[in-house]
Amino acid sequence: MVLNYIWIAFFVISFLIAVVRLLFMGDSSVFPAMMDSTFESSKTAFEISLGLTGVLSLWMGIMKVGEQGGVVSAFARVLSPVFAKLFPDIPKGHPVTGSIFMNIAANMLGLDNAATPLGLKAMEQLQELNPKKDTASNPMIMFLVLNTSGLTIIPIGVLVYRAQLGAAQPTDVFIPILLATFFSTLAGLVVTSLYQRINLFNRTMLLTLGGLCLAVAAVIWGFSRMDKDQMNTVSTTVANTLLMTIIVGFIVAGALKRVNVYDAFIEGAKEGFTTAVRIIPYLVAILVAIGIFRASGAMDMLIGGIEATVKACGGNADFVGALPTALMKPLSGSGARGMMVDAMTQYGADSFVGRLSCIFQGSTDTTFYILAVYFGSVGIRKTRHAVACGLLADLAGILAAIAIAYLFFNN
Repeated sequence: MVLNYIWIAFFVISFLIAVVRLLFMGDSSVFPAMMDSTFESSKTAFEISLGLTGVLSLWMGIMKVGEQGGVVSAFARVLSPVFAKLFPDIPKGHPVTGSIFMNIAANMLGLDNAATPLGLKAMEQLQELNPKKDTASNPMIMFLVLNTSGLTIIPIGVLVYRAQLGAAQPTDVFIPILLATFFSTLAGLVVTSLYQRINLFNRTMLLTLGGLCLAVAAVIWGFSRMDKDQMNTVSTTVANTLLMTIIVGFIVAGALKRVNVYDAFIEGAKEGFTTAVRIIPYLVAILVAIGIFRASGAMDMLIGGIEATVKACGGNADFVGALPTALMKPLSGSGARGMMVDAMTQYGADSFVGRLSCIFQGSTDTTFYILAVYFGSVGIRKTRHAVACGLLADLAGILAAIAIAYLFFNN
């Protein structure tokens, strides 16, 4: 519903601004430019979706191999002590733990469409444990905040879009996204724990969070001592090495488990192909709306106003061009994806704005969409502190993304 209103607003606002430009400024080119943008944006959306087909098929296939090869269940066993502390109301050994982990794992790998079915399954199982069927339980809220904070280890979708739009090194945003999404998730976890009075000061959580914080601090310290070229080289090498290790590791695990790896891959790849085709109308819809919004001059007015305000306050306004992605992300994943693509198309995939828009896209998730879909699927009407915790996690991710982008990419 929110996306519906946003989509309508794009067209109405764009039309009104175009009328003003035509009647009061004598700009007769505005409506032809808006119509040209509809055709160009539609073509761009289809070409991007077509290019995604192969990569989505690859990674959905690899995920299926890892699932059948037992890699997912192995990770679940390793993380079970942490889950027991974060979800104290879930009985030990309950099957929902596996569903939660598989959902989070899919999100970590950037496979949003694969994560949603797993998340809905987890919500159904959590609802079985919920004593108040119309009110969100503590485990439900913690689970959703971990989703909305967008914890991502491998932002496959972002990397694919960068490759499609001509980035010299599509993986150069890998480390920045990892850092930004960590801060977003950490903020969401801490805020939710405060609301739910979960004690994070225990041995298991202190070791886990302390270890993660030290690792992230070490990464930031190491990269802060490098020049820009070294940063790009190291982050690209690490990203590509990790991606290749995951592919080979999942395949080897499947082979050792005596899984028919080829058939498992084909099964997953078919799902990836279907997903790629399914997103075409959504991408067309949002890119056309954004194209019209920009062609009318509305986007320039919005960005110009924010930029003037930031400069008047004495701040560096280089980040402003990427803000539409950050502002759209809590509302709509497809909308934010369209904003990201539009930013890379407008400024260049390797520009500061283009890269920052990618970091915004990968650092948080669609808070309102996730809350509406997940809670709606089980009839939850009273969301309690879920929205507040989710938005605070988003804010932390946005601020972290800006700071990290300046560290890595601002010349």
